[in-house]
Amino acid sequence: MAASAAAPRTVIENCAVATVDAGDTEYASGHIVVTGNRIESVGPGKAPGNLENVVRRVDASGHLATPGLVNTHHHFYQWITRGLATDHNLFDWLVALYPTWARIDEQMAYSAAQGSLAMMARGGVTTAMDHHYVFPKGSGDLSGAIIRAASETGVRFTLARGSMDRSEKDGGLPPDFAVETLEGALAATEETIDKHHDASFDAMTQIAVAPCSPFSVSTELLRQGAELARRKGVRLHTHGSETVEEEKFCHELFGMGPTRYFESTGWLGEDVWMAHCVHMNDSDIEAFARTKTGVAHCPSSNARLAAGIARVPDMLRAGVPVGLGVDGTASNESGELHTELRNALLVNRLNPAHREAALTARQALRLGTYGGAQVLGRAAQIGSLEPGKLADLVLWKLDTLAHASIADPVAALVLGAAAPVTLSLVGGEPVVEDGRLLKVDEDAIARSTRSEAQRLARIAARA
Repeated sequence: MAASAAAPRTVIENCAVATVDAGDTEYASGHIVVTGNRIESVGPGKAPGNLENVVRRVDASGHLATPGLVNTHHHFYQWITRGLATDHNLFDWLVALYPTWARIDEQMAYSAAQGSLAMMARGGVTTAMDHHYVFPKGSGDLSGAIIRAASETGVRFTLARGSMDRSEKDGGLPPDFAVETLEGALAATEETIDKHHDASFDAMTQIAVAPCSPFSVSTELLRQGAELARRKGVRLHTHGSETVEEEKFCHELFGMGPTRYFESTGWLGEDVWMAHCVHMNDSDIEAFARTKTGVAHCPSSNARLAAGIARVPDMLRAGVPVGLGVDGTASNESGELHTELRNALLVNRLNPAHREAALTARQALRLGTYGGAQVLGRAAQIGSLEPGKLADLVLWKLDTLAHASIADPVAALVLGAAAPVTLSLVGGEPVVEDGRLLKVDEDAIARSTRSEAQRLARIAARA
């Protein structure tokens, strides 16, 4: 649906523009016209001079305009357990932290979500995602608290309502007191969908069904979770093929690797995306490409936990949808997505099979924008700067000491230092200006997250 001509207009001009459309159209000096919550036009030079109802005109000289960044994998609650178990692999790290995570409550989840969202929004994220799967008994309305934090921050949001029902007694990794029952997890997930999911074009909140991982959920929870998601018309998300230990676990418990196991439970398809996918062989990649199953690539977390290098160039060549993810801030303490543009390019060039031909700067930008929109099932609405799409966009300041001598603005953004955000719009509404959040108080959030981290540490120490 086109934006109404009577709606207020914002005009942005005199900036470099990377549209990330199908042809990777770019303008050395261009303009963007936003009408209401939609992009009305994008093009070279200045905007037309006869536009009516212009309420704001931005001279964006020295800036690059891009689509807003789209985060496809995160665990917000981990914001209050950063800096722990810093020298562990994934399984050891999980075992070390599960007992602490299982003590979170509603106020902790809310505060941690505020911290995670604020950091991402300040760094150019306009669509965020949280995979939350820890629901201690008596902890309150954790999903509602997370959604409230996203709404207050002003970003578009997908909550992947996670779950775990395979504890230590069943051969899984989580402690017995940290999991839900099969029936309880399914019922709570359906209730979250019914209460919060918005399927409209300009939705601010969507829900996905997201059992945590093969080593923390039962086969039946995967099967019934997939059936629930498809009955409700929502997407499916989980962790997959993250480590060699997971590969071994799946072979020992199920007699097959992760990809075959997921396919046997209904977990491959164009409505599915999986986090990490580090240890994928040729047949795994072919299966993802054939079914259009998406991947959330998390290069910093994969490096922090020594998981390995995902075969992103091979996935892209095969036609697998790939986006970028921060992952939880207990394994990526920076909590920022714009740094993942650079890390995705650099890490993938370390793969001896690809080296300098692994990814270009423009491919990295595409992963963080349009690729993420594909993975979340929202490529028709966001992820590129095109007329009719939602006005989710970012102005990056590139005329200071950090970037001014780099002639190519996309290379400056991806390979240079983290660029300041002068303006971030979500549905045409400013969320960040001059590097500061407009809708929430980041100093108050910093104080709150510190307090809640200390409270959680005290509770865990007494347990």
